[in-house]
Amino acid sequence: MAIRGIHGLLYSSDPDGTRAFFRDAMKLPHSDVGGGWLIFDFPEGDLGIHPTDEDGEPKPNTHDVSFYCDDIHATMAELRARGVEFKQEPADHGYGHVTYFTAPGGVECQLYEPKYEKRVRKPKPKAKAKPKTKAKAKPRRR
Repeated sequence: MAIRGIHGLLYSSDPDGTRAFFRDAMKLPHSDVGGGWLIFDFPEGDLGIHPTDEDGEPKPNTHDVSFYCDDIHATMAELRARGVEFKQEPADHGYGHVTYFTAPGGVECQLYEPKYEKRVRKPKPKAKAKPKTKAKAKPRRR
């Protein structure tokens, strides 16, 4: 058995508003698993482990959600057209150009354009089923 992905959780004071924001403004692919509970699904994901600073900040067990894109300025323009407000213009954080936005319910997220090469895994091709062959009819004996 192998780990196939990562599932993140966002806690919101307005879960319906947060789900609608990620569905409608961010246009994230999703499935409704019932009762308006949306699960957002991505073809890629990764996990970074960041150190705390010399003051111990952020505190251990702190989590952030980051979305990455290929062109941060074009992505910000597209998202702004859908009503997304950013806290700042992109800044160089070493690993990429970074900005932040807040979704309904007080959920702060990072958007960044990585400077490093993203490795994309292609799904394994499914094994082709062997074609069913019809059994040849045996000649009738008379």
